[in-house]
This record gives sequence, structure tokens and C-alpha cells, in this order.
Amino acid sequence: MKILIAGANGKIGRHLVRGLANSEHICRAMVRDPAQEWELRQLGADEVVVADLEGDCRAALITCDAVVFTAGSGPHTGPEKTVDVDQNGAINLIDQAQDMGVERFVIVSSMRADEPDSGPEKMRHYFIAKQNADNHLRASKLAYTIVRPGKLTEDDGTGQVRLAERFEDFGEIPRQDVAAVLQAVLENPATAGREFDLLSGDQPVADAVTAFAR
Repeated sequence: MKILIAGANGKIGRHLVRGLANSEHICRAMVRDPAQEWELRQLGADEVVVADLEGDCRAALITCDAVVFTAGSGPHTGPEKTVDVDQNGAINLIDQAQDMGVERFVIVSSMRADEPDSGPEKMRHYFIAKQNADNHLRASKLAYTIVRPGKLTEDDGTGQVRLAERFEDFGEIPRQDVAAVLQAVLENPATAGREFDLLSGDQPVADAVTAFAR
């Protein structure tokens, strides 16, 4: 597959670029700043394209089989930027991917995105933005997978996770393990049309994704 990573220079995106570098897939990294190209190629990106999620991304989508949306406004931005990137940027890319004939779309959402009011007040705008993007993806004709991790950490990945349609507990997971799950999802067609919560656990990534997809 030729896979476009939106948000390739982000923390999850960079882990995914590294993972795909050791695979048979073609990794196309999408960035907003041309200065980031050299470093992403050093990480293993086969191709780097410059595009803005809030603008025309069609050139970046040409010949792509799949898109992984890992972009995010970050924890230090206000509600307006969160809406611009996590909601409107995702919706824009979903629409353009569909128009360009992309088949597969995997999005990094968040636990509690389906129940924004259940989270802390300061995070509510983030959960709502994710919810709106997820709903737009569900309504599209794309073969989608929605991955909803818990609190993201900078810890080294363990390769051990647990995933389910819903968890009551809100736990943690290293970004590196999220990236590994994203790659496993891309490589398992049975995950299309599925969505799940994701936390650290005791099951190897490939086994956990395979078991869930049955």
C-alpha cells in the first residue's frame, strides 16, 4: 500500500514513519513545513509532501491507498485551533480522500470522544472536535477504522496493549504503541468499519488487533 500519514511530524506520526520504514508499504509523509522534509526522510519516509490540512490536499493524496490521520493541535493550543485541526482538518482530509478515490482511512481519535461530557471540562472542546470528525468519517464511504487511545505518554512502547469497543477505565498508552497498532490495523482488512478504545495491556499488538477483528 501507499500510505499517507497526516501529521507525520507529530509524535505518533514519527513513530509510524519509523515502523513503516521496515515494511513493504510506501510511506508518504505529509507536513506543513518544507523544513521538516530532511528529518522525516531520515526517519524512513519514502516520500514527503507539503500540504495544509485546512487547504487543498489533493496532490498529497494522488495514488494513495490509505490515509492515517495522526495530526493534532497539541495540548497547549486553545479551543479554536483544536477545532481547526482535530475537527475541520480531519473533515477536510476525509472529504478529499473520498474524492481522490482513497479506499482506507484510519483516524486517531480519543477515548471519551463519544461522550464529551464525561471528560474534564478543560478537555471538553477536544473531545467534541474528535467526536465531530469521527462522525463525519462514519458517514463517509471510506473503509474506516477509528482508534481511540487513552492518555498518551512519552514512555517507550512495550508492544503490549488491550483494546475493546469500550473501556470504562481511562488509562494510559505510549504513543509508540499507538503507532504500532495503527500499522497493524492498516495490515488487517478485517478492521475496516470498526472502532475501539486502546490502552496499555498484556497482549502483543498483532494478536490484540487480530483477536478484535474476528
